[in-house]
Amino acid sequence: MLFDAARHEPCRFLQWDEPRARAAIERIVAETEAAFVPGRGWPLHPRDADGGDPADTTPVPPLYFGAAGVMWALHHLQDVGAVRLSRSYAPYLDDLVAQDASWLAASGDSTPASYLMGETAIALLAFGLEPTAARADRLEALIAGHVGDPTRELMWGSPGTMLAARFLHDRTGEARWRELFARSAAALGACLEWSDAHGCLYWTQELYGQHSTYLDAVHGFVATAAVLVGGRHLLEPAAWEGWQACIETTVRRTVTREGDLANWRPFLDVERDGTGPLLVQFCHGAPGFVVCLADLPGNALDDLLLAAGETTWRAGPLRKGSNLCHGTGGNGYAFLALHRRFGDARWLGRARVFAMRGIEQTEAEHRAVGHLRFSLWTGDLGFAIYLWHCIQGAGGFPTLDEFFAAPAAGA
Repeated sequence: MLFDAARHEPCRFLQWDEPRARAAIERIVAETEAAFVPGRGWPLHPRDADGGDPADTTPVPPLYFGAAGVMWALHHLQDVGAVRLSRSYAPYLDDLVAQDASWLAASGDSTPASYLMGETAIALLAFGLEPTAARADRLEALIAGHVGDPTRELMWGSPGTMLAARFLHDRTGEARWRELFARSAAALGACLEWSDAHGCLYWTQELYGQHSTYLDAVHGFVATAAVLVGGRHLLEPAAWEGWQACIETTVRRTVTREGDLANWRPFLDVERDGTGPLLVQFCHGAPGFVVCLADLPGNALDDLLLAAGETTWRAGPLRKGSNLCHGTGGNGYAFLALHRRFGDARWLGRARVFAMRGIEQTEAEHRAVGHLRFSLWTGDLGFAIYLWHCIQGAGGFPTLDEFFAAPAAGA
């Protein structure tokens, strides 16, 4: 089996309702703004407590599941014309940097440059809202200091700071960001290892006290591939050709096929033993591979991307909720990515079916907990952006495909 039916709901037809989607976005944003407490951010959802106390008032700052991600989402939704905010969150970002440093230290990590968990994304958001030379220089120091980081993955490692360099180059055109992206790519290239068993190149990650061979769309090979694909215009043509060949080979050598379906295991060096199905969520499995590879030039992997989309559809919405990282919204982004790549309207239709089910999931979770899940990658703010992209019929994965939004006309 390529998926575990117990983790998913049967896929049922739900009529697309744009007014309901717009109302859901407005409701999420209004409640989020009302719940903000300066200096503390937003209440922690039980699913984000990670075994701790969700009533703990310690600020949770990171982009991934904390205040920085919520602030990014709110401003992004305003920039694209989805909502109008009652305030700017720019004045709170400098304090958020200090809070993040304390949070990392309490967690036993002293590295500030992490994109999803550290200072880099907070500084990037601050630069986008109020660009200054000092903020640009701080970002340069964070990115330059992270080249060669041994985690070699998106959440904590240099692929995340490469994303920041790409977004900054696309925003400013400054040569220093191109140079940092290319230098980081070269360092990653030097760390590739060869697998005789699989006939492909891969990375290992020194992560959470373990030596791993993740393939997935957060910690693994394909997440780093997505950074390289999105920033290929910052590389010399010969360098990109080498990366493209590497990506195509590793993705094809690690896939599991069953009929017209495709999926990938979480780790390179853990073969399927026949005792259980694979995961189908953005952070592990087919949907993340589609999102990460949807802009890869050429058609060498088109058959696998389409098969992975079919796997995501047949598996159905995830029971974990509507969130991006491991929920229905994140899986829905695979359909939006396929619609962007192939122009086939059925993928947009499927994305909208998942959107309607995600609204139901968000409403049910709210009734059970009493408040929203205030986070970007794991909660309702990321799902609100997914709803907006379903309304527009296009859009990339938040903070992976896009960071700085061009303000909407008339904004």
